[in-house]
Amino acid sequence: MLGAVGLVVIGLVLLVVASDRLVVSAVRVARALGVSAILVGAVVVGLGTSIPELLVSAIASGNDELDVAMANVVGSNVANVTLVLGTAALISPVMARHSTLRREGVLMVVAVLGLTVVLVDGQVGGFEGVALVGGLVVALVLLVVWSIGAEEFDAEVDGLVTTRRGIAIELLVGLGSLVLTVAAADLLLDGALEIGERLRWSDTFLGLLLGVGTSLPELATALAAARRGESDLVVGNVVGSNIFNSLAVAGTAGIVGPAVLTDLGTLPVVVMVVTAVVAGAFSRTGERIVRLEGAALVAVFVIFGLVAF
Repeated sequence: MLGAVGLVVIGLVLLVVASDRLVVSAVRVARALGVSAILVGAVVVGLGTSIPELLVSAIASGNDELDVAMANVVGSNVANVTLVLGTAALISPVMARHSTLRREGVLMVVAVLGLTVVLVDGQVGGFEGVALVGGLVVALVLLVVWSIGAEEFDAEVDGLVTTRRGIAIELLVGLGSLVLTVAAADLLLDGALEIGERLRWSDTFLGLLLGVGTSLPELATALAAARRGESDLVVGNVVGSNIFNSLAVAGTAGIVGPAVLTDLGTLPVVVMVVTAVVAGAFSRTGERIVRLEGAALVAVFVIFGLVAF
């Protein structure tokens, strides 16, 4: 048991550190190549911080643990809207100012609803997985088109590179971070599965816990952005991450290990849809989330965790 706990702790620490470094490299390279700042903040960071979810779900489905993989997606989506967005609002009021993020909010709701349609029949097949990944391609094209000519906001990353050698180094560092992230995700999943088996946790509860754990990069990014008053980066991070989770992560899991869902219930999916609609409406209207509302979102996260347990 202690060995399993050690695997979880080591895996989680490595996962957060490695994925964070991977995002930094991605942002530096993107900025050096002249990619729009709004794409860096809302797409590169938002999608990049979902890499832990992708790896954990892919490995889980490859090990015939599709319920764990899908619960990881659902749990991460809920945690992003409640824990991540709520905690950021506790630090500094959050609002969405840019039209790109408002359209992203609608796109996120569509992505989550698409995932819900896939989950509603209690199974995820290879065709459905391919359809979700295809949806991500469409979403990325739309995000790129929407970002053209958009008012920019600053996605701050220290030590931006300007030379070919610097770009090459960042690419190598990013590749190394990706390898380390994969290894960390494998350690985390192995330890969590062993703990879950010994404590007789359900696959759904275990997956939800993993979803919270793999949302730590989003939480760290959102807190850093909130301290700098970068509301758009906070919202873009959450919305972009949920788009990626619903389409790429769930789709990849379905392709790798198509199976019938035996444990994932209705309640987690309903909570995911409701919170996605709330976040989508918020990003669409650009209203401000104040500290009291942030506290309410965090409270929803706590209640959800208690009910799931």
